[in-house]
Amino acid sequence: MKTYHPKKDEIQQKWWLVNADGQILGRLATEVAVLLRGKNKPQFAPNVDSGDFVVVINADKIKVTGNKLEDKIYYHHSLYPGGLKETRLKEMLDTKPEEVIRRAVWGMMPKNKLGRSILKKLKVYRGAEHPHQAQNPEEYRI
Repeated sequence: MKTYHPKKDEIQQKWWLVNADGQILGRLATEVAVLLRGKNKPQFAPNVDSGDFVVVINADKIKVTGNKLEDKIYYHHSLYPGGLKETRLKEMLDTKPEEVIRRAVWGMMPKNKLGRSILKKLKVYRGAEHPHQAQNPEEYRI
């Protein structure tokens, strides 16, 4: 019996529309990560980008459980001595809610070239409007 390996021209990529209104951040991120990687398809291979495009709308209306709004901290460094900056989840949701979802999904991607290329297929928007109507995204229920 031979092992099946998907080719690039055999892969069919769809567009999915995910509404984040009232969704819990981690559970939403796992579903989006599965769609992006293509793990929901029978022809999944871990070294081939067989996933779909995902458009997430209403990113500013996500929920988190527990005390994460006050306790969760995002770090980044300015590359200068003493340049470690920190931002709480509550501040990040007010200023850049798209980045909260993007970082949560990035944590579930492989940390290599394939993961970086897969993450480019994620489109996150703060409100309900998005510029991808021409692709006719199918609504994905979580």
